[in-house]
Amino acid sequence: MKIPVLLPNIFDHPFTYESSNLELKIGDYVNVPFGKRTMTGVIWDHFEEKKYKNFQIKKVLKKLDIQSMNENTIKFFNWFSEYNIIPRGMSLKLHLLSGEAIENFKDKDYEEYQTSKKTSRISLSNEQSNSLKEILKNDKKFRVHVLQGTTGSGKTIVYFNSIKKKIEQGYQCLILLPEIGLTGEFKKKFENFFGFPAAIWHSGITKKRKKIIWSGISSNKIKTVIGARSALFLPFNNLGLIVVDEEHDQSYKQNEGVIYNARDMSISRASFENIPINLVTAVPSIETYENIKKQKFSYSRLLKRFKDAKLPNHEMIDLNKFKLYKNSWISSKTIEKVNFHLSNGDQVLFFLNRRGFSPYVLCKNCLKVFSCPNCSINLVYHKQKKNLLCHYCGHKEALDRKCDKNRKCEFTFSGPGVERISEEVKKIFPQFKSLIFSSDTMNKKSSLKLLEKIINNEIKILIGTQLISKGFHFPNLNCIVVIDSDLTLQGHDLRAAEKNLQLYHQLSGRAGRTGKPATVYFQTYNLKDNNISNITNTDPFIFLEKELELRKRNKLPPYERFICLILNGKNEKKLEKEAYNLKIHLQKNIQAKILGPVNALIYKIKKNYRVRLLIRSKRMPMVQKTLRKALKDFQFSSRIKLTVDVDPISFN
Repeated sequence: MKIPVLLPNIFDHPFTYESSNLELKIGDYVNVPFGKRTMTGVIWDHFEEKKYKNFQIKKVLKKLDIQSMNENTIKFFNWFSEYNIIPRGMSLKLHLLSGEAIENFKDKDYEEYQTSKKTSRISLSNEQSNSLKEILKNDKKFRVHVLQGTTGSGKTIVYFNSIKKKIEQGYQCLILLPEIGLTGEFKKKFENFFGFPAAIWHSGITKKRKKIIWSGISSNKIKTVIGARSALFLPFNNLGLIVVDEEHDQSYKQNEGVIYNARDMSISRASFENIPINLVTAVPSIETYENIKKQKFSYSRLLKRFKDAKLPNHEMIDLNKFKLYKNSWISSKTIEKVNFHLSNGDQVLFFLNRRGFSPYVLCKNCLKVFSCPNCSINLVYHKQKKNLLCHYCGHKEALDRKCDKNRKCEFTFSGPGVERISEEVKKIFPQFKSLIFSSDTMNKKSSLKLLEKIINNEIKILIGTQLISKGFHFPNLNCIVVIDSDLTLQGHDLRAAEKNLQLYHQLSGRAGRTGKPATVYFQTYNLKDNNISNITNTDPFIFLEKELELRKRNKLPPYERFICLILNGKNEKKLEKEAYNLKIHLQKNIQAKILGPVNALIYKIKKNYRVRLLIRSKRMPMVQKTLRKALKDFQFSSRIKLTVDVDPISFN
C-alpha cells in the first residue's frame, strides 16, 4: 500500500513510500530511506500534488514505538506552513529533535516529573478569585482569555490555579516564557506551588535531557512543560491548556531560520486542539488589546498589587540643571537620590538597555570607527571580555589597531553600555556590592546563585538591561534610575511607542513590590516631552486606545497585514536587479501594495547584503496563499536567498 511520508527538510510535500505490510496510519512515526540516508518522518494526511512517472517507490523500514501524532496537530502544522509561507517539511523539523522522534525510556527516567497531590494552598484575594472564575469559564473548548494585571498583582498564582485544575483532570499543560533566563526562578516558583517539578525546555538543556522530555511528553508521562518558543512544537499527547506569560514580549518572535510569532502560533495550536489558552501580561500587545475590544478574547484585570503595595512614583531629573561631568553618566542629583535609598536599606537599579562597555570606539587621530567586517554595524566594546564584539554575527576583535598616520590609534569611547555604568557606580559607591544584570551575565549556571544573593539583599546595586524587567521578583528594589531616557524613548519602527510602554511598565513593576515607597528616576534633557508621562500612566489601556486610533488612521497593523520579503546575497548589483524583478512579478500576481525595494536598515549581515520589499494588504487569509504561489513560480537566481517574515515586529 502506498503512503505519504513527510520528512523534516525543505520540501513542501510528503514523499510516497510502500508500507511494507506494516500496519500504518496517519500520524505514525517511521524510518524511511531517503537517498543514501535513513530519515525519520511522519505519515501525513495527503500525497504529494505532482504525479511522477517511472520512479521507484521505496519501502518503509520501521514503524517507531511512539504515540501517533494526532490529526489536529497535523492540521496545525499544515496551517502553520501556509500562514508563515514555509515548506511543510521545515515545520516538521521544528517538531522533531535533531531530525529524530524519540522512543520511550524506562519509567524511572520520568519519576522526577510525576505529579503530586500536595499543592500549596495560597489564599487568593477577592480580585484574584474573580479573575480565576473568569479564566475557568468555558475552559473545556477553545477560547482565548487575557489576564491583565499590574506588575506584582499575583497573576502567576491565579493561572497556576487554572493549571492545577487541568492537571487534576489528567491533561498536559504548556507554559511559555519569553526568556531562557526566567526559567530557573520560575521553576522554583512552580515546584513550591505544585510540589513537583515541571519539565524545562529551551536551547540550553542537554541533548539527553531533551530526549527524556520529548518522549515523556509523547507518552503522556510528563504533564507540564515550562519552555521557550520551541516548546510549542513538542509532541503533546493530551494537551489541555496553554499559557503564554508576558504575551506582549518581542522575544516570542523567532527572527532566524523559520520565522514565526510563538504567541500567535500558540493561539492557533490551541484552536486546532480545541483547548483554552491564557495570555498573561501587565501591558497587552496592541493586537491583543484590539481583540479584547472586538470581544474575540475574554479578559480579566488585577488592578491591586500584592498586600496593596503601591506602584512606584516617577520623578524626572533635569540634566540641563544637574549637568553630567566629563566621562560621567550619573548626575549629582541622581547620586543624592540613590544615597538616600541606600541609607534606607533599599536596592538600587541603574537601567540602560545596552550591553557591553561602549557602542562606539573610534580613533582621535584618524577618526576611524571600529566596525564589523561582516555586517554594516559598529562593534561594541566589551571591557570585561577584553574584545570588540558584533552582536549580529559574533565577530570578535582585539582593541588594537595601527593608525593611518603610522602610529598607534588613540581610542575614545563614545556612549555608555552597562559595563561603563558599572565602573562609574563602583567609583561613586565603593562600599556597596554591585552586579551587571544582562544576558552576558545571567544566562549562566551561576546565575541562580546570583539571583539568590539579589533576593537576599546581599547585592545592593544592579546595573541592568531590559532582561531585568521580565518577571523577576526583587523584594528590596525600591529605586530605579533610567540612565538615558531620551535615547531609550526614540525608535525607528512603528511599534516603538508600544514597546516603550511595555518596557517601562515592566521595569517600574520591579520596584516597590513589598510595600515600601519606591521611585523611578528618569534622567532627561527634555522635560517638555510627554513620552514619559504617557508611558508611566497606571492604566496602560488609555495609551493603547490612543495608539490603536493612530494605527487605524494610518492603516497600520493590526488593521493591515504586513509581510516583509528580504533578499540576501553577496553581489550588490545582482541583488538589486533581482529585487526589482521580483517586485514586477509580484505586482502581476498578487493584489496588494508592494513597497520598495529598499536597502534593509542593517544593509549587510554575515557578509550578505540585504534588500527589503514590504507587502501591505487587508487582513485576509488569501494574501499568503497567492503570495506563496507567486514566490513558487518566480525563478530566483543562484546564491540569492529569500526570507519571508509575516507580521514583522521590527524592520532591521
